[in-house]
Amino acid sequence: MELLAADIGGTHARFALATPGPDGRPLLAAVACLKVADHASLDSALAAYAAGLGRPLPRHAALAVAGPVEGELLKLTNNPWVLRPALMAERLGFAAVALVNDFEAVAHAVDVAGPEDLVPLAGPAAGLPPAGVVSVIGPGTGLGVAMLVRQPGGVAGPSLILPTEGGHMDFAPLDSLEDRILADLRARFRRVSVERVVAGPGLANLRAALAAIEGRPILPMEDSALWEAAREGADPLARAALDRWCLALGSVAGDLALAHWSAAVVLAGGIVPRLGGFLARSGFHARFVAKGRFEAHMAKLPVLGIALAEPGLVGAAAAGFRRFAA
Repeated sequence: MELLAADIGGTHARFALATPGPDGRPLLAAVACLKVADHASLDSALAAYAAGLGRPLPRHAALAVAGPVEGELLKLTNNPWVLRPALMAERLGFAAVALVNDFEAVAHAVDVAGPEDLVPLAGPAAGLPPAGVVSVIGPGTGLGVAMLVRQPGGVAGPSLILPTEGGHMDFAPLDSLEDRILADLRARFRRVSVERVVAGPGLANLRAALAAIEGRPILPMEDSALWEAAREGADPLARAALDRWCLALGSVAGDLALAHWSAAVVLAGGIVPRLGGFLARSGFHARFVAKGRFEAHMAKLPVLGIALAEPGLVGAAAAGFRRFAA
């Protein structure tokens, strides 16, 4: 079976043709990445992909979309496109379409990833546990969160994948400076979710908050330039913001691991690969384990990064193959 896999995020829409691999991991071909801002709708982006493909699209499709997959009308998070699931197959020309949340798809990718695709970032140098909960957390355009429930030996059936909107929990400051950062962000956003702090745009939010606290003027920077300046230390406020970003990510990832009672955590999304070794040298892990009476437990949890190319597409395809085989 061949299907079209799509990963529709806030900034990019990725497409590929997928077939089942011998090890259970989907194989991708004809991968393309289109900017959401360049297309008025999913229909337009898909037509552009099909035109470049030079052959008919498969009859089935699996789409991972940024936001909850429910209701008659899907308004994607951080993306202006609007989808109508009941009309999607007919409108796009497919026999059937499987829709999954974008981080539900990433959790599917984690489940089929090989040991070589998971890189230790913090904590014990261990791989995924054969059974138990894995928290999949991804700072990108937004903050994606999903739960992967692995079941021993497959006796109880395949792994369970549970999408969540954990990125929209309230941000909780843990020291006096974060109290002041929260006050500044609250004046701008009223409600401050963790996504305002530890997603991609969170670095600019933190830099602006620190500048306001210090009474220093700053010039806006493009996202890629800001992250580079923060990593390289070229902008002191950007570097200070990145330090705070890593601390906050550690706190949030630890909170989610506790809430899920996880046996491991996998960090995905587009931001972590940008950081290189900075995350390991930051205060991320100290904040991750600093959970009071559960500190010893938290120290036992491996924190891994996914090095699998195009995890959203791989996961969308894996979810589609499972759905269409049912």
